[in-house]
Amino acid sequence: MRLVKIHNDPSIDFYSADVEQELELPLASSEISAGFPSPADDHLELKLDLNKALIRHPSATFYGRVKGKSMVEAGIDEGDILVIDKSLDPKEGDIAVCFLDGEFTVKRIGRHDAGLCLIPANEKFKPIIVTGDSDFLVWGIVTYVIHKTR
Repeated sequence: MRLVKIHNDPSIDFYSADVEQELELPLASSEISAGFPSPADDHLELKLDLNKALIRHPSATFYGRVKGKSMVEAGIDEGDILVIDKSLDPKEGDIAVCFLDGEFTVKRIGRHDAGLCLIPANEKFKPIIVTGDSDFLVWGIVTYVIHKTR
């Protein structure tokens, strides 16, 4: 899969995905137990195309590389790659990439007495209240987070 950088921002870098090219990887032909071990297959038979598995709306889907630590308790770490779908309607509780007063940020969408609020997943950060004076847009909804485990 080829990524093309389309925007650089202090909190996130955006990339478009080339979904024309298939990206088939081997897939274990049986489920992988997260509990007690199960007998392993001697070979991998199935193929998985990550473009097809992760992207429902190709023309509206982008990738973003996270900068910062405000969402670590939601499993989103610095350097992680977000799959962002701009075609989805935002709803309370969604993790979204938002444009607020000239900058992008990734936060959970919530409600506040004053209206909308953007909630970090790190107790070191405070929620952001979106007022009527704010230049605000929900740019897209995070559908997947891809991160290294080590």
